Amino acid sequence: METMLGVLVLIAAQAMSLQEKPVVHLKPHTALIEIAFGGSLVELSYAPPIVHLPPSPPRPDAAGNQWAVDVKNFGPAPVTIVDTGTFSAPVAVNQTIHINSNGSFYILKH
Repeated sequence: METMLGVLVLIAAQAMSLQEKPVVHLKPHTALIEIAFGGSLVELSYAPPIVHLPPSPPRPDAAGNQWAVDVKNFGPAPVTIVDTGTFSAPVAVNQTIHINSNGSFYILKH
């Protein structure tokens, strides 16, 4: 019973942390995540098969915080998030991924 309660608390905490972020709904068939979306949960619905990150990885802010986005795919099909270099991250339907930028390249956070 304690284990079940612990799991429920963990799930609730993760759900609340996602809800605290501003939510950006990428317009259907739009293929670009903009720099201005940093710090947000970007929700994809009817996105093209490939969605691009900003061409130049954003630099950390004045406080040293890395640019980051969470991307959730509502479907109806899988989407791949790419940059102009080697970054490529598949996002299955109903999956959320976390992407950071250190100013030089993008990093998929687990």
